[in-house]
Amino acid sequence: MASYRLTEEGEEYLKNGLPEKNLVEILNTYPQKSSTIGKVMLKVKNFPIALKWALDKQWVMKRGSEIILLKPPFETEEEVALREISEGKEVEEKVLNVLIGRNLVQKITETYKKTEESLTKAGNVIEELNHDIILTGLWKGRKFKSVDVEVVRKKLDKKIVPGKRQPYNNFLMQVRKKLVQMGFIEMVGPIIEMEFWNFDALFQPQNHPARGWTSTYSLKYPKFGQLPPKKIVSRVKAAHEDGWKTGSMGWGYKWSEKKASQLMPRAHDTAITPRYMVKGLKIPGRYFNMVRCYRPDVIDPTHGVEFIQTGGIVVAKDLNFKHMLGLLKQFAYEIAGIKETKFFCDYYPFTEPSVQISGKHQKLGWIELAGAGIFRPELTEPLGVKEPVLAWGFGIDRLAMNKLNINDIRELFSRNLKWLRSQGD
Repeated sequence: MASYRLTEEGEEYLKNGLPEKNLVEILNTYPQKSSTIGKVMLKVKNFPIALKWALDKQWVMKRGSEIILLKPPFETEEEVALREISEGKEVEEKVLNVLIGRNLVQKITETYKKTEESLTKAGNVIEELNHDIILTGLWKGRKFKSVDVEVVRKKLDKKIVPGKRQPYNNFLMQVRKKLVQMGFIEMVGPIIEMEFWNFDALFQPQNHPARGWTSTYSLKYPKFGQLPPKKIVSRVKAAHEDGWKTGSMGWGYKWSEKKASQLMPRAHDTAITPRYMVKGLKIPGRYFNMVRCYRPDVIDPTHGVEFIQTGGIVVAKDLNFKHMLGLLKQFAYEIAGIKETKFFCDYYPFTEPSVQISGKHQKLGWIELAGAGIFRPELTEPLGVKEPVLAWGFGIDRLAMNKLNINDIRELFSRNLKWLRSQGD
């Protein structure tokens, strides 16, 4: 279990007071409860920090070069928390996160403890800079053992290894370049999404199992976001409840704005697409995205809780399912060099017909690569698009496994120098 301790800056603030508290205390000594910036900044250490936090907390207001006190000084929850942490007591998570963000409190993990102990035994001299020392920041303020560069160079198999991009990062850059060359425009969007964009605008019902806590993450704070314009919301609501003007019966339930406004880490790349449909698409047009997604999956050789998906859409008149299959097959071959592919019927709430494409991996056999289909009119028409839209989403991590000849998705982030140096030769 992690513990917490004050940083050097935190110790100083515990002893001498928070900068913003010192600022309001000085302002409180003036009869007019105000002062010019030039006058007060000479009396407050870390004045820019003090002014920033005092303004954020609405303790003061700024009028030109004058700072005016709005609230008299009082003991704050941050001051109490600093004192309690120094005494080894637990504090509320909310204020703890604020103090960590301000670099006043350091989280002491087991890795931190072990790394600190090993450095102490070594006399606080770093012989070899490793991942744990960098990650914990324990290299700061310590001495490094001197190295004879000539001796080290002679031990490196007489081969100088030049710096180069991390293999997976390089693969992603090549994929992006290839898609742009194929005429696709990149779409971008926020990591933290509302369920509205991640699910509702994609015609995924609010009682769907994929929206439960076992399949998606959610935010504890803040919990809700602001929905888009009422016109769009009302159309999506109607599509869910009775099909709106699409000729569909919808899902036949009472749609909830509150549920739709809940915030969550993006669960799939398709969450970006509705935003662009509302803005207006070029027709004909090709769009793609390459984004990080989050799901509480069981980690194994082909799954992770954090992963990258590459997906997109093609919109034009007279598109059909044959175009969809051809696009998927071409993508698998040109991006990852996968020659053997299979198609399976599949189901997604937002596409009809739907398909899954699997590819032959040299060690793992057949693995799922992507889901795809044609967007349903219940999705496209409420968002202002009447033309057929081909949509697809590839697990780019799995394509990279095939391209880089690895058997475990976790190896994409390997720190194995021998493997890293061998890639791209």
